[in-house]
Amino acid sequence: MNIVIFEGFSHILYEVAMALIPLIIFFLFFQFFVLKLPLKKLKDILVGMFLTFWGLAFFLQGVHIGFLPAGGAMGKILGEMDFLWILIPIGFVLGFVATFAEPAVSVLIHQVEKVSGGYIPQKVMLYTLSIGVAVSVALAMIRIIFGIPILYFIVPGYLLALLITKFSSRTFTAIAFDSGGVATGPMTATFLVAMFVGISSSIDGRDPLQDGFGMVALVALSPILSVLILGLLYGRKEKENERKLQPNDRAVEHES
Repeated sequence: MNIVIFEGFSHILYEVAMALIPLIIFFLFFQFFVLKLPLKKLKDILVGMFLTFWGLAFFLQGVHIGFLPAGGAMGKILGEMDFLWILIPIGFVLGFVATFAEPAVSVLIHQVEKVSGGYIPQKVMLYTLSIGVAVSVALAMIRIIFGIPILYFIVPGYLLALLITKFSSRTFTAIAFDSGGVATGPMTATFLVAMFVGISSSIDGRDPLQDGFGMVALVALSPILSVLILGLLYGRKEKENERKLQPNDRAVEHES
């Protein structure tokens, strides 16, 4: 497999520029008419945008010459294995590890810990999302192996998510539905999708168009459920703490 490292890089630069230029114009409009940040702060932001441009360009180029071919090649090898059931634990491990590499996940868990004042630690959110994605990738493997339609997972999953929102707090509900979008980042949409297409193309009786896709939909659903369940656990913990504090409060009132 011959790979030219910078093949098509000019097209990648053009796409990234077209994506960032509207954001830069929008920011500069607010800078001149509303924000009016100091020159040093403005310089730091512009340097950050410059680094973002080249970071996205090199990352997307790496996806095209690295992640996509590697994922497709791994998928074909895995799909030709004699014992297909082993794809389920492999999918669980890959889904768990891939979440750690998602750039948007690190941003989300940092913001959640910051806004909550440390009430929801980064590690708790990270492992919650990782387990959710791992379960979804394992379910996607099951779907490919047995040829189960995607609706059998999506419809009950979202109905369950809507049901849990009635019992979960508003905070965790908001975080949960953001987590679904964050988990379907570049790692999931490049390496894992290419791998699933490769697996479905190697298994007899499977159509890559029908069975190879749909994994991203499952990945978007599972973090929602995992974070909502985390919210239920936090709510239960809060109620237990309130019950423990009530006898102490009564004792203090009795002494006074």
